[in-house]
Amino acid sequence: MTTTLVTPIKPRNPVLVWLVWPLTTLGIYFFVWYYKIHKEMADLRRDPEAPVTGPLLVMLFLSWTGIAALISFWRTGTRIRESQQAAGLEGTCTPALAFLLNFLFGLGVLYYQLELNKIADHSA
Repeated sequence: MTTTLVTPIKPRNPVLVWLVWPLTTLGIYFFVWYYKIHKEMADLRRDPEAPVTGPLLVMLFLSWTGIAALISFWRTGTRIRESQQAAGLEGTCTPALAFLLNFLFGLGVLYYQLELNKIADHSA
């Protein structure tokens, strides 16, 4: 009998996350996705101190400052890398790359979801 490691990271279609659902919901899905990935990463690492609601609140209420949203998005990449390492993978997520990709049609979200899918695929 084999046991499989169940990860709280849900595999998602990166194109749907990046383009289709945000356009369909007039941008609201981004906030849902942002909350969910932080919750999943906190559950994966079993870290009760991991920020879940804070990053979402920064995006909702402080994104008008510009810098707060950029810092939150950068730290999300760092958390994804730490989650990859916690799952037994090499930490390949690069916040700097996501930062640059964000200036190209918002591709940072697509990149982050691809990186999160590595965790989900690893445990499947």
